Amino acid sequence: MSGIFSDHTVMVRGGGDLASGTIHRLVRCGFPVIVLEIPRPSAIRRQVAFCEAVYDGAAVIEGVTCRLAASPSEARKIAARGEAALLIDPECRSLKELRPWALVDAILAKKNLGTSRSMASRTIALGPGFCAGKDVDLVIETKRGHDLGRIITEGYAAPDTGVPGTIGGYGRERVVRAPAGGILEPEVSIGSQVEAGQLIARIFPAPSGKSAGPVAPPQTAVPVYAALSGLVRGMIRAGYPVTEGLKIADIDPRKEEYANCFTISDKTRCIAGSVLEGLLWPQMRQAPDHSSQTEA
Repeated sequence: MSGIFSDHTVMVRGGGDLASGTIHRLVRCGFPVIVLEIPRPSAIRRQVAFCEAVYDGAAVIEGVTCRLAASPSEARKIAARGEAALLIDPECRSLKELRPWALVDAILAKKNLGTSRSMASRTIALGPGFCAGKDVDLVIETKRGHDLGRIITEGYAAPDTGVPGTIGGYGRERVVRAPAGGILEPEVSIGSQVEAGQLIARIFPAPSGKSAGPVAPPQTAVPVYAALSGLVRGMIRAGYPVTEGLKIADIDPRKEEYANCFTISDKTRCIAGSVLEGLLWPQMRQAPDHSSQTEA
């Protein structure tokens, strides 16, 4: 890959669906992108989450490919040829070797899991838990509403309310949470049309002392039902160990919006555009280079 940004590597912490919109935008614009993930990510909207490359070796979203890399040097080669590279590196151990031009924290953990301004020349974080001008250079607002995508130069994004954004008149109802802990086994797939009250998954007890493995007999499973009719927009992959209360699926009440299950959302595209703007903002380009202080 060649271009004006070919030597401006961007490291993105997290490869979920919101992070993937940013990754997609940056790759399309010619930035070499390296994604850092945990060993077992739990994406809901798996069809539009590059973190699925952890399991499948590669993930493709709207024409952009992300490939799992075995080492920082391999990640650099993948990114250099115009694909996103993914490293299993939740602690950013590869940071010192890769020395990215910019770092974007897109974990969406609602708290800072170790990102600092010293990690790169330009640092951006998505959502609550970060102070712009202190933890990172810029924070991007992720809450739906008038300020969605706003670039914050000082202070924090809006705090997490725990209330999902309303789609088609539904908010809390469209989010499915695990009624018990155990091993998730879906009964429907992403894109399936379901009715309120329909069985969409079962949760089996995890084998004693293990987080995953062979499931228990069907009669011991805890059923999971849809709270409303619509399309299954997202579902955690089969066999994933879940905890009680964990978000495991997302139902879109707009049955005519089938394509939405497999494409980047409006919210995600908005946030991605703000990240790109933040990286190219004149004030950011004139900011002092913090990368010389990179910590191991």
